[in-house]
Amino acid sequence: MRIFTIGYEATTMGEFLAALTGAGVKRVIDVRALPLSRRPGFSKTPLRNALAEAGIDYVHLKALGTPAAGREAARKGRQAELEAIYAGQLELPEAIAQGAEMRELAAGMPSALLCFERQPGGCHRSLLLKAVAAEVEVVNLFL
Repeated sequence: MRIFTIGYEATTMGEFLAALTGAGVKRVIDVRALPLSRRPGFSKTPLRNALAEAGIDYVHLKALGTPAAGREAARKGRQAELEAIYAGQLELPEAIAQGAEMRELAAGMPSALLCFERQPGGCHRSLLLKAVAAEVEVVNLFL
């Protein structure tokens, strides 16, 4: 199984959609705890609408997002703290269930995990895949 990842930190909606369609992605799995963005078009409803127009499915799995303390640690560059906080998040029953759902969704059609950070190494989406889908092929889409 292959799972794509993508961050929209430094891109436009057009570039974002082109990267997804160019890679053959058919579903975006939003793993943000809060699917809001200051970047135009990347909050949940406008994003879902733009993806639908491009023929791409959208699913939000909130429990796989980073809690507030983890987001603060990430903003301040405290990677070890982020990793510890996020590991605790992934132990919650909702996150366990949504981790299994993420795997099922990705097995069903080419899917990309979405978060803000451009670089996956500093983002919880890499931690998520390492924890619940370590054996999958990960393809990071860069914009």
